[in-house]
Amino acid sequence: MAQQLVYSSKINKIRSFALIQIFIGFAFMYGGILTKKIEWLMATLFVIGVLFVVFSCVVYFWIGLLSTRAVPIVCPNCEKPTKMLGRVDACMHCKQPLTLDKDLEGKEFDEKYNTKEYRKELKRKAKNNK
Repeated sequence: MAQQLVYSSKINKIRSFALIQIFIGFAFMYGGILTKKIEWLMATLFVIGVLFVVFSCVVYFWIGLLSTRAVPIVCPNCEKPTKMLGRVDACMHCKQPLTLDKDLEGKEFDEKYNTKEYRKELKRKAKNNK
């Protein structure tokens, strides 16, 4: 039985990362409550927890700004509106691999297509072919 890879939208990955940061911050602050008899440790854990939550807010703000620049499309598989960042991405709803680049249609989905190194390599190959 072949195992099918499940892809995730870049926007959803970053949002999940920010949510995990909030839970880590809460865990540190809860640890601070449990160690209230050692004041310096309690204060340290609270500060670390608050820093995690603040960092999470920064990440949420950043992904919100990125989301406004994302290309809105309709997924051909589930026909729901989704947003796409980069040359390849996955549908937010059904995890269908998506691309707007005609050169990548039919190729195996790989997130390396979004990297600068890959684009430089393509330019180098195109230059050598001329």
